[in-house]
Amino acid sequence: MSKEREEAESAAVSAPLGPFDSRWIASVLPHRYPILLVDRVLELVPGKRVVAIKNVTRNEPFFDGHFPGNPIMPGVLVIEAMAQTAGLLLLHEIEDRDERILFFSGIERARFRRPVVPGDQLRMEVESLRLRTVHSRFRGRATVDGELAVEAVCTSTMVAP
Repeated sequence: MSKEREEAESAAVSAPLGPFDSRWIASVLPHRYPILLVDRVLELVPGKRVVAIKNVTRNEPFFDGHFPGNPIMPGVLVIEAMAQTAGLLLLHEIEDRDERILFFSGIERARFRRPVVPGDQLRMEVESLRLRTVHSRFRGRATVDGELAVEAVCTSTMVAP
């Protein structure tokens, strides 16, 4: 096979898919309000990476207590939003995903760089570091207006209930 053809096929395989709306997200993830933290997928490269957004509004229930008069999205929920984004990458191609549970099993190197507040649009970029049937590992970055808010390396485990 010629080098040009190999490059063309490689580019076709890694070409991003998307965008995907909230109905598609609900068909892949088991999460629902108030814990569903992904509004839209902008890009999905199967087995490699996914980009999604969460529109952060004052109506989020956690803002009532975190913190009154100075609402800030809890950092752990930003990491959960990245984990759900990774779940879309991991689960979208699995046919029997309704018969499995994907658990968030570890966080490494988490760094919180800026607060996420009502009115922000959180952009989660997740790349696969290891994609396996049972144990997977991913790197996530959450940004607001191009500024890094949270980053972490996380692991997940998929099991049959």
